[in-house]
Amino acid sequence: MTKEEFLKRLKEDDEYSPGWQAIDDAFDKLYPGQNPEHFATDMQTRAMFGGDEYLDGFSIYTSSKGYKHIVTYGMTVLYGDEDAFGEEWNGWGYEMTIKLKEDNSQNCMWALDMMSNLARYTYTTERFFEPEQFVKGNGQPLHIGTDSKITALLLVSDTEAQTQMSVYGKTEFIQLIGITESEIQAIIKDRSNVRKLIELMKAEGNTDLVTDMGRTKSYL
Repeated sequence: MTKEEFLKRLKEDDEYSPGWQAIDDAFDKLYPGQNPEHFATDMQTRAMFGGDEYLDGFSIYTSSKGYKHIVTYGMTVLYGDEDAFGEEWNGWGYEMTIKLKEDNSQNCMWALDMMSNLARYTYTTERFFEPEQFVKGNGQPLHIGTDSKITALLLVSDTEAQTQMSVYGKTEFIQLIGITESEIQAIIKDRSNVRKLIELMKAEGNTDLVTDMGRTKSYL
């Protein structure tokens, strides 16, 4: 699409949202025909209106493999924006995902809050995330108020959602994986343990790197 064609489309279609469509396209390929549960953030709390919410919302898909697949909307440019046209990367270049071993979306709400906090961190500090990084947390369960042994996050490229191209550039999908305190401490001590942990998880059958908040076993 040329810049002229893009501007013409912007003028003619108030709902033109190429960034949003790129996200939907990636997940439509994974879950054809599925209408995800979508949770929009409160408009009044969004940063553009003076609030501290940097995401527009989340979609939760149900995998036939027994987990919920959550994706954010807002780390990339979603709507019509002339200034974003033709860039190599769309916005921060990625949306966040997480796969939770849950059969009820209500049990996933804590993760939406967590992803909002991570988005706020990136937008306010201008420090973005990349695969094979980690978020060490404070030693407490990621799901506050539970006794889960999952206290930290490891980041990887989503094992299923493929990088998308739009008029705004590339959108990747960075998957968050919940890990135990023992695992995060082993990674802090030796960064080569990142790949070792991923390999051990996959060897035990968790090829999609699903987060099980009930997991008590540590691989490292």
